Amino acid sequence: MIAIYGKTLNPAYQPLAQELFDYLHQKKMPFVVEQKFYALLQQTGLSIHAESFADFNAIKASVDVVLSMGGDGTILESVLMVKECELPVLGINFGRLGFLASLGKDQIHEAVDAVERGAYMVEKRSLIALECNKPLFEDSFALNDMTIQRRDQSSMITVTAYLNGELLNTYWADGLIIATPTGSTGYSLSCGGPIIYPTSGNFVITPVAPHNLNVRPMVVNDDAILSFEVTGRGDSFLCTLDSRAKAIDSSFQLAVKKAPFHAHIIRLTDQSFLTALKTKLNWGSDQRN
Repeated sequence: MIAIYGKTLNPAYQPLAQELFDYLHQKKMPFVVEQKFYALLQQTGLSIHAESFADFNAIKASVDVVLSMGGDGTILESVLMVKECELPVLGINFGRLGFLASLGKDQIHEAVDAVERGAYMVEKRSLIALECNKPLFEDSFALNDMTIQRRDQSSMITVTAYLNGELLNTYWADGLIIATPTGSTGYSLSCGGPIIYPTSGNFVITPVAPHNLNVRPMVVNDDAILSFEVTGRGDSFLCTLDSRAKAIDSSFQLAVKKAPFHAHIIRLTDQSFLTALKTKLNWGSDQRN
């Protein structure tokens, strides 16, 4: 069975969503739709003959594949829903630039056929796990990154970082990003961090607008434990896990390490990370005038 998850649906993509549901019915492939997304789709007038689910734990034993309808942000939430059961997630890009949701809207039939035949590969993506001395997030893991940031227009913050208990650096900056290889093409990349191949066993530490210009992003093994203390002139700061954010203060002590489970991302057999780089970033093409 296929579990379908989404957050929003651009009106321009409604015919494509209907095409997906119709093709699943045509192939007699059973599917269920997440309850809030199902209600949204019904409001648009789409014809969907399927059950909905509110609690993924109640259906996960019968699910073979999770289909994410949206961009990379929707896949991040799909992984959060799947958690440690490690079900494979297939992203059809109904959003914008996507490294995870790499299947285009014109590949709906190809995607469904691949799932039906099992003609796909599964990439294991490492996750980052957050530990804290106080309750913070209900699900303390992320596929992309963990960040510590200043709030609003407050002054820069001071983040003291330790690597396996040894002082690594003190960062005077707007924030600090700890990214997985998957997250290296996201926020970290926009702040000057390197692109890390998805299956490499690394984290990248990327400062956001550092006060000391000689401070640069650093790549470390993902078997390390990174811990942080944060101070600043303001009373509170932000800690994020992917798209989730919580306010913290200097009494919070944070540590990150590799999570004990992986996200399983489906790739069709003719796709690869390098293909995504060439497609999304125009690598290999001559941009000279």
